Amino acid sequence: MKRITLFFLGFLLLFTQPFVHAEVTLPRIIGSNMVLQRDMEVPIWGWASAGEEIEITLGAEDEGAEPLFSTTVVADAEGSWWNTLPAMSAGGPYILKVSGSNTLELTNILFGEVWICSGQSNMQWSVSASKDSEAEIAAADYPNIRLFSVPRVPSGLLQNDVEADWYETTSETIADFSAVAYYFGRKLYKNLDVPIGLINTSWGGTRIEPWTPPAGFASVPALESISKEIEEAHATYLQQLPQKMKDIEVWIADTRKALETDARLTQMPDNRHSLRHQARPTGLYNGMVHPLVPYAIRGALWYQGESNLREGMLYHEKMKALINGWREVWGQGDFPFYFVQLAPFNYGGQNASPFFLPQIWEAQTATLALPNTGMAVTTDIGNLRDIHPRNKQDVGRRLALWALAKTYGRDDVTYSGPLYKSMTVEGNAIRLSFDYVGSGLMARDEKPLTWFEIAGEDKQFIAAEATIDGNTIVVSSDTVANPVAVRFGWHQSAEPNFVNKEGLPASPFRTHRW
Repeated sequence: MKRITLFFLGFLLLFTQPFVHAEVTLPRIIGSNMVLQRDMEVPIWGWASAGEEIEITLGAEDEGAEPLFSTTVVADAEGSWWNTLPAMSAGGPYILKVSGSNTLELTNILFGEVWICSGQSNMQWSVSASKDSEAEIAAADYPNIRLFSVPRVPSGLLQNDVEADWYETTSETIADFSAVAYYFGRKLYKNLDVPIGLINTSWGGTRIEPWTPPAGFASVPALESISKEIEEAHATYLQQLPQKMKDIEVWIADTRKALETDARLTQMPDNRHSLRHQARPTGLYNGMVHPLVPYAIRGALWYQGESNLREGMLYHEKMKALINGWREVWGQGDFPFYFVQLAPFNYGGQNASPFFLPQIWEAQTATLALPNTGMAVTTDIGNLRDIHPRNKQDVGRRLALWALAKTYGRDDVTYSGPLYKSMTVEGNAIRLSFDYVGSGLMARDEKPLTWFEIAGEDKQFIAAEATIDGNTIVVSSDTVANPVAVRFGWHQSAEPNFVNKEGLPASPFRTHRW
């Protein structure tokens, strides 16, 4: 199966490559105003005529300055070429020149920290729709924070490029940009004092499967059926392609004649791939992520899950596929992957259960077992009546805390709220232990702890009293003499008050697996 998959992927990649080039061209992700990742080799790639020699030169913008780096590369038989810039420390601005039969000159280039930001509507949600938007937009004067927004275009085939450009952050450019990404980047900028590049590729209402490359699904045995779906879709497309090409050739001839005779024009025959949709596996990876690969990045942010609400721990398998897949195609090892745990919300609809959301919370928490991952908990900053909470500032800040601590080595940063670790039964009570207690545990409103429940052997949960004892929580109820399990925040409307003293909320959990 793997060999078949590789064959199809290789064919499709070849099929989507431009074969004839009159001029040297670059993907739009490589452009003026971009931020290139500091402290690592940076891939530069593009297209030209087959066999054409391409010169790549990097230099300071100072007039008359000597080039800092220069190299040449020869385009292959398909016209593709690829090379790398050497690792550079943060700074700039620089000029990048790419020369062959023509010369491209990219200006105002910085080296700094680059993050790709993806997901559904809560990642897409704009600064203009976030809390305090007027003040935030007015204050957006950060020329060293650069923005790149990928257009929302699905594809059944791997795409090489997108229609987008890099922009400096100003009041004119920030309004429609991802609020979570911007507030994350701003927090990093103020703490690291280096240029920040933010790549927003997100689409409201989308599931996780369209964002995942085939390599990701192939890495998770539980998702074998999706791998088969992708292979079958590609096989069907290839099987139908010869006839589709004939139909298009006939249409071209008929249309040329119609233009000459002023006759009625007809629609071109449909040649779309069945995966060319924002709801189909790989459809958004192909069109909105693959064109960014292998642009050097520090890490990725992810805010999605509402559209996979009813899947429970299966969502954990799909998160593994997404993370594994992106890491494989980028080829940068286990780069940081930080994600947002969904906020409480009263999901309605037919056959809705108030426990669907806690099961997604559980799946997201389980994903922390993957190396170099982190999760921002948002149970205290949601809106039970709005699936799009306006407080995106704290979401971005909490993601940035993970990055500052785990990626940038700031050992003075508390970056997570309490996460359940273990339990012990002590008579008629259960004692809970936690990771990430920070400088201590507390209730954020100085009231009794909320949303703790306890159950005996009958597996019936009832509201319980929870008290802080050092860095542990003791849970009990007068009506449960022999407790066996505890759950916390196990309801879609739960907005618990349990936090560490740094104000970061505890993630919902259950101690059982009934």
